[in-house]
Amino acid sequence: MALLLRFSRSSRYLQPLHQHISLTLSQSISPHLTNPPPPKPSLNHYYSDHRQNHEFYIPNFDNSKFKYFDLIRLGQSCGISTSSHSLRDEEEKAKRDEELKNNKGSSSSSSSVSWIDLYLPEKIRPYAHLARLDKPIGTWLLAWPCMWSITLAASPGNLPDMKMLTLFGCGAFLLRGAGCTINDLLDRDIDTKVERTKSRPIASGALTPFQGVSFLGFQLLLGLGILLQLNNYSRILGASSLLLVFSYPLMKRITFWPQAYLGLTFNWGALLGWSAIRGSLDPAVVLPLYLSGVFWTLVYDTIYAHQDKEDDKLVGVKSTALRFGDSTKKWVTGFGVACICSLALSGFNANLGWPYYVFLTGASSQLAWQIWTVDTSSGADCSRKFVSNKWFGAIVFGGILVGRLSS
Repeated sequence: MALLLRFSRSSRYLQPLHQHISLTLSQSISPHLTNPPPPKPSLNHYYSDHRQNHEFYIPNFDNSKFKYFDLIRLGQSCGISTSSHSLRDEEEKAKRDEELKNNKGSSSSSSSVSWIDLYLPEKIRPYAHLARLDKPIGTWLLAWPCMWSITLAASPGNLPDMKMLTLFGCGAFLLRGAGCTINDLLDRDIDTKVERTKSRPIASGALTPFQGVSFLGFQLLLGLGILLQLNNYSRILGASSLLLVFSYPLMKRITFWPQAYLGLTFNWGALLGWSAIRGSLDPAVVLPLYLSGVFWTLVYDTIYAHQDKEDDKLVGVKSTALRFGDSTKKWVTGFGVACICSLALSGFNANLGWPYYVFLTGASSQLAWQIWTVDTSSGADCSRKFVSNKWFGAIVFGGILVGRLSS
């Protein structure tokens, strides 16, 4: 019915049809209505809308009780909606589908459904969200510098220590979760004002600050268990990183360079991995490696910060995204070049074989692709480029591994 009315109202050629339908319906609603087989139509009528190139066939049954009401009932039995709202509902559904399609791949808020909400017990879910268990990219970015350093410290021609790789992988997982917990505790008032973070467990009230502190203590206790398995030099070096971990969330209130401070924090494993194997530090190898991680962090976290730059302005916190503005690509290009040069210097001082530099060329291409193609005005694209850095870390790790085996 909605289809007939739509056609009848959309063209001057179909106005008689509209009138026929209205009149016929009023005559057909009767308790004594019977439904004999419809006779053959005495005349076939074709109504054409030449403006839309539509040809619409309506049969006319003269002297018959088979009226338009029966056509409507027939349409209902075939699954054709006769509701006056059906077409409008379809249009609204199509509009919603188009909006979802346009937003596909965008950075989702913490309230979006993940495997945590589907599979974990309800009481555990807020803690899992607090530790960002459904967003492993942070663990990868924290773990790769550790893996680089442990592999660099291996003896020429030998594989890296698998036990240490496992311990540092677990340590990165725990420390990243602890860092997120500290960040959410200190930023709970700010997070409520930022669209992307307002649904985080502490900001939304799903967990109290006391519960957050208790969970932090549990994570640090597990991390201590890993740290105690290292040599004494590494225990002291590892414990000293906690000062950076606890103070990092405050930097966005103080300086436009919190991303640089994050680089100093996130890449501490570049120092710790070497000391866990060798029992001391070799500045010629580990300092360029550490600096390469700091420059790398400035690239990916500046891109990441562009997602929140409008909210950051309103809240009053600082970032390199706001500091660089339209010059972001020039700045991060410089950081990217410094990262690759530092990696090359570290590999050279560690006497890595030539395959390392082949892999480093591939890593350079991946980093260049990120920087040159990122759309800093699109939160979705910034998120995609940020997440792609796990592949940069993997390529560098592969280069160090092959370079060490061939040295």
